[in-house]
Amino acid sequence: MANWTSAELTRVGDATELRIASRRPDGALRPDTTIWHVRAGDEIYVRSAHGPQNGWFRRALASGTGRIRSGGIERDVTFEVADPAVRGAVDAAYHQKYDRYGPAPVGAVTGCDVLETTLVVRPQD
Repeated sequence: MANWTSAELTRVGDATELRIASRRPDGALRPDTTIWHVRAGDEIYVRSAHGPQNGWFRRALASGTGRIRSGGIERDVTFEVADPAVRGAVDAAYHQKYDRYGPAPVGAVTGCDVLETTLVVRPQD
């Protein structure tokens, strides 16, 4: 398994938005979706603001692979359900990064009902 470099973590983590595309069964990439994301520790996390039925989330979870673009970085990645232990750190990271947009948008990606839509995004080899 590959790891993010320090420079990649900084550039992706500091970017406001992330473009995410999952892979189709034939290996082709689906169209990008722009979402919010955070860095917590040495990992990048994404959450579905509209619950587990959001299309991009269902496709990313089903395929397990895709590509992200953010902060000038483009990488093939894997998507995995995040460990429940990271919930507090990911919530705090979302608040720190996005509270400037107000409580409604941040509330859609934080709190007790979003853990099931938290994915860790890891670079592929």
